[in-house]
Amino acid sequence: MRGAVARISRPTEDIRQHYEVVVIGSGYGGAIAASRMARAGRRACLLERGREYLPGEYPAQPSDGLPEIQYNTPVGHFGSRLGLFELHINDDMNALVGCGLGGTSLINANVSLRPDPRLWDDPRWPAAVRDDLPTLVEDGFRRAAEMLQPTPLPADFPALPKLEALEVSARELGMAEKFYRPPINVTFRDGTNNAGVAQKRCIACGDCVSGCNHSAKNTTLMNYLPDAANHGAEIFTGIDVRSIGRQDGHWVVNYAIVADGGEAPDAPEQFVTADLVIVAAGAIGSTAILLRSKERGLALSGRLGESFTGNGDVLAFAYDTDRTIHGIGFGTRPEGEIKPVGPCITGIIDHRDTADVRDGFVIEEGSIPGAIGGFMIEILGAAAAGAGRMVKPGLIAWLRERVRALVSLVQGPYRGAIANTQTYLVMAHDDGRGRISIEDGRPRIAWPGVGSLPIFDRIDDTLEKASKVLGGEFVPDPIWSALLGKRLITVHPLGGCAMGVDAGSGVVDHAGRVFSGGGAAVHDGLYVADAAIIPLSLGVNPLLTISALAERCCALIARERGWTIDYAFKAPQGGGTLA
Repeated sequence: MRGAVARISRPTEDIRQHYEVVVIGSGYGGAIAASRMARAGRRACLLERGREYLPGEYPAQPSDGLPEIQYNTPVGHFGSRLGLFELHINDDMNALVGCGLGGTSLINANVSLRPDPRLWDDPRWPAAVRDDLPTLVEDGFRRAAEMLQPTPLPADFPALPKLEALEVSARELGMAEKFYRPPINVTFRDGTNNAGVAQKRCIACGDCVSGCNHSAKNTTLMNYLPDAANHGAEIFTGIDVRSIGRQDGHWVVNYAIVADGGEAPDAPEQFVTADLVIVAAGAIGSTAILLRSKERGLALSGRLGESFTGNGDVLAFAYDTDRTIHGIGFGTRPEGEIKPVGPCITGIIDHRDTADVRDGFVIEEGSIPGAIGGFMIEILGAAAAGAGRMVKPGLIAWLRERVRALVSLVQGPYRGAIANTQTYLVMAHDDGRGRISIEDGRPRIAWPGVGSLPIFDRIDDTLEKASKVLGGEFVPDPIWSALLGKRLITVHPLGGCAMGVDAGSGVVDHAGRVFSGGGAAVHDGLYVADAAIIPLSLGVNPLLTISALAERCCALIARERGWTIDYAFKAPQGGGTLA
């Protein structure tokens, strides 16, 4: 770690009995809501289930990583409920999300891109959203960019083999003009950001998706959250919100405290009251909270849990290519010992200009964090043996691959087959027909047949060609196979509380106000403002759109209630700067 960031979360015993605004969750939606409500002069608090990680505390080696994984499976929950990586395992669609102060921003790949403009023409967006595209939505994109500070990988950054390999694949696919460096939420120069937090330059360690230990990744913990704290919001971690109800003219937020050992099954439920509640616990978390609330009697739309989408996510590999890729993060190794890996994603093949917008997709290269690099030796080796497609069949090619696999096994992931492996991350369009339900209080995802949608076969063919030019063995996502029922995994879950014009078409209205069970009537003071409200796949990394819509939601809340949000940047008054 190259600097110590001051903690901004408070002890749980400091939670007041009542707040004007309670925000649930701390990813892009929740962090933005807390910042904007605090800037509007409201007495606000933010409740987050996960713990507060500071740079230097994220997992960097295998012994750190395994305890940070929690599993929500068909038979129960396993692992600490405070684990950084929350894996939802289901029959059709799995999902990986972040758990910590900063939400999934802590473990995502930082890419800030807008969706194809044609997607806004889809009737699943309420007309009021489309009407606001040049005004409040555009303002939302601008304000999010001011805080998240996305920028492409600089031209003077060290050469990255994984980026160069993706450009080679783009030329082979006839898409050279579609290759570029996308804007990413990473800092490349030492300095103080707009929230008053001192950040350090990226050292190209490649560990973005296991948490940045070097103060370079622009997660919400680096900007919106300290901004909220600097403007008076009270932030609490280890708070597992169970449900929301209405009593005596106030909203009641029921929660349990999660200790380091995990939430005890019989942990006593506590509550805090509020005039206004903004639910922003992510697509899965927000939906689960409202589903549990509905079970307890809160009137909500019958569409709750529907319109879930995995954003067309695909994970695949070009295993053991003829090129050195350097796609495994440093982990605990000092800067300079391993050649630069770079931020997780630095390049894109942007194939979204298709005649039908829903046929488009993007291909991005990725890096595997050092904390799990060693595990990938056996995982990818087994996947290649079982489902890989060799570019150069024959005994000599087979022997060469086995030798390089052995080199990785003996010398580690920075040598041999794994050092020559390209990781592909793809976003496309699915049909958005997934459904979230609750079983024993836990969210479950059902989506029969999702992996058999034609788009995934087209992506598979494209990635195989992209791998062939690199001399690599194409390895699809190991769980996307006929034997395993063509299951998928998403790192960009969306929907579950989708927008609509009334309770018959959605769960919230265009402003995030929650429908009260029938027609267009809404609950006064209950909002959802995160990935859960997005009604369709975006076909690109969704963080910037989530942020823009959350900014819009906050602006509409303020307008409706006669509040003024002070958007000016000022010197910080509280925590959030380098100590």
